[in-house]
Amino acid sequence: MKIYTYSEAREKLATILEESKTEEVVIKRRKGDTYVIVPQPQRRRSPFDVAGLGKGISRKEIVDVIRESRERA
Repeated sequence: MKIYTYSEAREKLATILEESKTEEVVIKRRKGDTYVIVPQPQRRRSPFDVAGLGKGISRKEIVDVIRESRERA
């Protein structure tokens, strides 16, 4: 475990973030507050994984609209 002061952490943030991938990093403030940097695991996401719009349209309505547009073409 490595311990840095707040001032050191500000100066070396990029280095500290890299170190946190392999060991626990603690930042101490003058008043005694301590913070631990914990990296979050990277999630591989599909480019097609998007949030829904929440428009209240049912699956059946969507399929009906698609079929109707294909019949017109």
